[in-house]
Amino acid sequence: MKRLGFIVNPIAGIGGAVGLKGSDGEETLKRAIALGAKPVAPGRARLFLEELSGLGCKFQLYAGAGAMGEDEAISCGLRPSLIIGERREKTTAEDTKKAAAFMANNEVDLLVFCGGDGTARDVMDAVDLRIPALGIPAGVKVYSGVFAKNPKVGARIAKEYLEGALPLMEAEVMDVDEEAFRSGRLSAKLYGYLKIPAESSLIQWVKAPTPRTEGEKENQRAISKYIIEEMEDGCAYVVGPGSTTKAIFDALGLKKTLLGVDVLYGGRIAAKDANEKQILEILSEAPRAKIIVTPIGGQGYIFGRGNQQISPKVIRRVGKENIIVVATKHKLQTLRHGNLLVDTGDPKLDRELKGYVRVVTDYREERIAKVE
Repeated sequence: MKRLGFIVNPIAGIGGAVGLKGSDGEETLKRAIALGAKPVAPGRARLFLEELSGLGCKFQLYAGAGAMGEDEAISCGLRPSLIIGERREKTTAEDTKKAAAFMANNEVDLLVFCGGDGTARDVMDAVDLRIPALGIPAGVKVYSGVFAKNPKVGARIAKEYLEGALPLMEAEVMDVDEEAFRSGRLSAKLYGYLKIPAESSLIQWVKAPTPRTEGEKENQRAISKYIIEEMEDGCAYVVGPGSTTKAIFDALGLKKTLLGVDVLYGGRIAAKDANEKQILEILSEAPRAKIIVTPIGGQGYIFGRGNQQISPKVIRRVGKENIIVVATKHKLQTLRHGNLLVDTGDPKLDRELKGYVRVVTDYREERIAKVE
């Protein structure tokens, strides 16, 4: 029977909904908890394991101790064949590295880890290219190319690989500077590679940078003009991160949080770099609201990557019909999978968001795009 290694970073993604743009560092974790943040990774891990079990996949499970995989496995009715490490109240990157190294030394057939880019770097440090690995996305920023599109898709990939239906390929692990990210600057570079199952249609691509050409900037200005002309009095606008959405604020003479979520209401910024709680408070007062988002370059995500402040609660409060997607022609044409993606953490909402949406691509110009 094939051996599946399973590691969960229990604090991955905890800073997303509260607007902290990551979970690296003890102080960040303390701030997230103080702001009422809830763990994200355990639920994502359970989605993966439940789907894998439901697919009828047979395997021996090697799991990290306690909150690093064992607890999630037991809650899904799975009994790990081997527990790696010691149960701890607080886990660290070193715990992840030690568990991954143990699994590599014992030649598990596939190492699945649940976390974000930081967890991917820890796993790579421990196993390099010795064994196959696969990431289940649970972080705030998930820019590496080693992750499944979502947990349930990850289960399909793992099953196909364990049953011998997929070859392997090398994929990029990205190094993202969280401190720079929190201050509004995206600093990402190649950190290394992991071997992953080669199922390119189900693996998310590495984030692609936005070109800063004059043509791209002019396209963004044209989109902004159209959006501003269509804005309604008495409507709150929850505006996600990105250079295209920032152009809307530039045209209004307002300062946008480039890598955060801001709320426009009554002709002013009602909340800057807002978290989920602040957004919901404004929505409770506003008679109408809309969400404006732009897809992540190359990947295509409009929800669930870098904008977790726009949570399932926020999306449901605003309504699917009030979501506005904006993207330059170049960005839309260069999406690796061709479609827009959602991974909100709420599978029911993800299904509801599937279908087709209008994407504003220029001044009074829209295109129809499919949402997976």
